[in-house]
Amino acid sequence: MPKLAIVAALEREVSPLVENWRLVEREHEGKKFKFFEHGDAVLVCGGVGVEAARRATEAVIALYQPGMVQSVGFAGALDRSWRVGAILTPAMVIDAQDGSRMEPGIPGEGVLVTVAQVAGAEQKKRLAGAYGAQAVDMEAAAVAKGARTRGTAFSAVKVISDEIGFELPSMERFIGPDGRFASGRFVAFVAIRPWLWARVLRLWKNSSIAAKALCNFLAKRLKDAPEELDNSAPGVHPISKARA
Repeated sequence: MPKLAIVAALEREVSPLVENWRLVEREHEGKKFKFFEHGDAVLVCGGVGVEAARRATEAVIALYQPGMVQSVGFAGALDRSWRVGAILTPAMVIDAQDGSRMEPGIPGEGVLVTVAQVAGAEQKKRLAGAYGAQAVDMEAAAVAKGARTRGTAFSAVKVISDEIGFELPSMERFIGPDGRFASGRFVAFVAIRPWLWARVLRLWKNSSIAAKALCNFLAKRLKDAPEELDNSAPGVHPISKARA
């Protein structure tokens, strides 16, 4: 069984990493998942959002019994000093929905806050003020809670794909109930709205930079995974339920 289970949202976030990994399809509770296996690691792309992340976390723990579950993927910067491609390994993950705070099982720095919807520029500013966080994502808190429920160690690695002042195009309508992103529909939507072209092109370029940086970082860290897992604390540690 693998020591490390990696949970990402979308395959494009991790495609450079898993290019030569073994792909298998397995089923959990009536739902099929694609798993990428390599040595002591397994990776699953569960989809966008907390529910998709929760389902993927439960599936990979049930099917692989890993020593640690790691949430990886893109995040938005909440601090102007954080640029595209910067890596955050948070010391704290906050769920903005209920205010719960969780410490990963291995040391890190900074704060990551998880929200239910894509955060625009104004919401990023509010989140930065409310939580003192460096970045925002849509999955890490759900992965942390899923790991805690199963008594499994948790960690997170996030890469900045959009900076604090960048206004993302509206994407909620393209995320299905299963967390899958309908890229074809999104391209068709943008194609007839030329005022979005420059922003989407920038987003695409930033995403490519972020994916490469994330996968390079993960590839190096995987070499040290056995030592990290041996030194990790089990589960994740709830700090408080109070809102920031």
